[in-house]
Amino acid sequence: MTRRATDNTKALDAFIAAKTEIDAMLERLAALSADHFETHPDEINWGHVGTLNHYRAKLREITDMAFSEGEHAE
Repeated sequence: MTRRATDNTKALDAFIAAKTEIDAMLERLAALSADHFETHPDEINWGHVGTLNHYRAKLREITDMAFSEGEHAE
C-alpha cells in the first residue's frame, strides 16, 4: 500500500496567519522602541523602568524558547 501525501493546507494557512500576526506585533514593538516607548528623557521614572523590565522579561522568555536558550537550553 502506498501512503497518500497528507494535505496540510489548513495547518499551513494557520501557520501563515500566526506568523503574519507575529510580524505585525514585532513591527509595532520596533516602532514603539524607536520612539523610546513614547517617553521623553526628562520624564523617565522608575515606573517606566519597571514597565520596560516587564516587557524585556516576556520577550526573553519568547527568545529563550525560540532559540533554545536559558531554561529552554537543550
